[in-house]
Amino acid sequence: MANTLYNGATCRIPLRNQSLAFSRHVSRSLSFLPITRAAKQPNAIAVKASSHSDFDVDLSLSPRVNAVKPSKTVAISDHATALVQAGVPVIRLAAGEPDFDTPAPIAEAGINAIREGYTRYTPNAGTMELRQAICHKLKEENGITYTPDQVVVSNGAKQSIAQAVLAVSSPGDEVIIPAPFWVSYPEMARLADATPVILPTLISDNFLLDPKLLESKITERSRLLILCSPSNPTGSVYPKELLEEIARIVAKHPRLLVLSDEIYEHIIYAPATHTSFASLPGMWDRTLTVNGFSKAFAMTGWRLGYIAGPKHFVAACGKIQSQFTSGASSIAQKAAVAALGLGHAGGEAVSTMVKAFRERRDFLVQSFREIDGIKISEPQGAFYLFLDLSFYYGREAEGFGKIVDSESLCQYLLEVGQVALVPGSAFGDDTCIRISYAESLTTLQAAVERIKKALVPLSSAALV
Repeated sequence: MANTLYNGATCRIPLRNQSLAFSRHVSRSLSFLPITRAAKQPNAIAVKASSHSDFDVDLSLSPRVNAVKPSKTVAISDHATALVQAGVPVIRLAAGEPDFDTPAPIAEAGINAIREGYTRYTPNAGTMELRQAICHKLKEENGITYTPDQVVVSNGAKQSIAQAVLAVSSPGDEVIIPAPFWVSYPEMARLADATPVILPTLISDNFLLDPKLLESKITERSRLLILCSPSNPTGSVYPKELLEEIARIVAKHPRLLVLSDEIYEHIIYAPATHTSFASLPGMWDRTLTVNGFSKAFAMTGWRLGYIAGPKHFVAACGKIQSQFTSGASSIAQKAAVAALGLGHAGGEAVSTMVKAFRERRDFLVQSFREIDGIKISEPQGAFYLFLDLSFYYGREAEGFGKIVDSESLCQYLLEVGQVALVPGSAFGDDTCIRISYAESLTTLQAAVERIKKALVPLSSAALV
């Protein structure tokens, strides 16, 4: 028997039946996190419940929080981790985290910072040393010029994005988000009391935004357009010509700003190239550029990102940060200076990782192209493959039930194939599932065999 803590409850599972029993005990769908009564009814009145004391406790939450959905990528990763801890040999391909160690010069800079006593608060916006290094990087690599007072360093790019959305959005404003999207974009808009406006894209167009669709959806309430290139979850890269077309549309609407999420810029596969939106004619004044160190430098746990843009907007982000967290880790900032000193685009350390990611991408694309019914848009960057598996929807899986959508298919692959993936519904496209190939080639080879084996009976199953 194994004891496993999940969402606050201890599950006791026989080892021989852990995979199926545990998975079904926790959830029959991938909506792992509990939905409270208040979440189902955002306008619900205050709820009273007995506490451990003699007094009742008002359990009502802010309507703003009730409107926000929990991150499915986090939930699935936690679920898969719980299975592994219970002894189930699950292959985890859900989280977007490089499997490489932080390059040695970066780690050593962090260690030295601790040894040298560099462990105190830093300025809220980040150390001058790091902000100057960021400005140098943006000018040399991205062709955009900033001064240190136009940069704010945060505890990860995620914080930078959230603060930017909060800083520029007013209640009722619209935040335009192409789908598939990173799971947090719409929720950040909702936290700012703004309305996410989702613009679908097509796999046949490599999941790139159609400028005509964008132009048709802009209103007087449109405040922010979020672009991510290379993209999570699709790996798509916006060519410069398409970005220029989008920029011409943005230029027609003085109130519309662009948040350019460039966290995957160095993880890109030739002949694709990265273009910073702020470098386009007339877009410097309209663009908030977000980047960080987690992905390309394998520094996910160091929690460090930054935003650069016009001082008026960036200062507002800094004001929010001064009340949220204050400055980022002093140790991580020293390490980040070392990261930016590795050379153009991260130098040899990053190019070695990118070479490995490309090898893994090529293996997965070739493998899944051999399976009938799967549609693929070949990623040009990042480390994700976004596969259209809707061919299998509507089919009955023996001992499981009907596959109706991306969530049930991912649950099926978790229970039967013991591979943890993320349903496309989390990213705004229910026809697909996301595979992270930030794992070793050996691990990916084993995962593909499990997925193929699990899909074989579905291929011949009747549509119901």
